[in-house]
Amino acid sequence: MENPTEPVLQALCSGGQTGVDRATLDVALATGLKIAGWCPRGRKAEDGPLEHHYPLQETPSAKYSQRTDWNIRDSEGTLVLFYGETDPGTALTIEKANQRSRPLLVVDLAKPLDFDIIRRWVWRSKIRNLNVAGPRESYCPGIYQVARVFLENLFTHLF
Repeated sequence: MENPTEPVLQALCSGGQTGVDRATLDVALATGLKIAGWCPRGRKAEDGPLEHHYPLQETPSAKYSQRTDWNIRDSEGTLVLFYGETDPGTALTIEKANQRSRPLLVVDLAKPLDFDIIRRWVWRSKIRNLNVAGPRESYCPGIYQVARVFLENLFTHLF
């Protein structure tokens, strides 16, 4: 059996949108985790083109749905973070992960959190490349900061 203290996680995958996606990228940069993932053609995001210091590949399509599907396809599991309620994009992520039968963990940041559940899920699922997704900032104002603090705590202390 694998030693549960050995790190399994090697990269964070994100689509680059404002909110949870961008918090994921910023935490990866701050903690030294590799960044992986796809963003829509033109580096499309609601606040304009995604800056190039985020090393994401562009999909052939500018549609968010292709980016979402490819990030799920190219990762071993998806962690969905939201606050209180999901938006249509987050619901699409959950649907696509289920369609692809990929490991999926959905966490409501408005509820009490147990980091150990996430750590055990990542370890049991042998996730090396973790896709992290959730609402954009315009749908859930303040989600970037809430997700960033959560992810910093998760990756700094548990992985």
